[in-house]
Amino acid sequence: MEVELIEWPSDGDRLERVRGEGRPRLLLVGGALAPPSPLDDLEDWIRVPAPPGDLRARTDALSRRASKLTETRPSLDSDGVLRVGDRWVSLPPVEHRLTQAMLDRFGAVVGRESLTKAGWPDGAPRRNALDVHVLRLRRRVAPVGLAIRTVRSRGYLLEVVVATPNGATNGSANGSSAS
Repeated sequence: MEVELIEWPSDGDRLERVRGEGRPRLLLVGGALAPPSPLDDLEDWIRVPAPPGDLRARTDALSRRASKLTETRPSLDSDGVLRVGDRWVSLPPVEHRLTQAMLDRFGAVVGRESLTKAGWPDGAPRRNALDVHVLRLRRRVAPVGLAIRTVRSRGYLLEVVVATPNGATNGSANGSSAS
């Protein structure tokens, strides 16, 4: 899978577009600038100038990560059945729409506003409706090996949960365990 090389922070608009498309990206951080915190498993950074071998190693790692995410990508059918491998769960209509919005940007953060519009195209019934449905959805998707992570001040991230050898669970590729 092709990795986008993006100069940071000068190419911020392109970065937002590539993030929105859910494509893997390597941020090229110049000089003494503080590197950004990656928002998902498809993003990494490297300080430039960097030796060609280091640049190739980072892009190869991102490409492998993106391929693994594609292999384990959940699917959602029009009847609201969410499948991950041989496991499945049936979702009610609002949770179906919320899940579809997160699957459209699988592995990336989806903003609260986008989720609210997806869940209630005609407007949310009350202020905390999204929080209530995300809580219910977290409980529904956990048995099929998915987790919904809260990304403070940003939104939510849907990811595959991988069991570690000691039985603990971690996020799909970055070892994240914060909810």
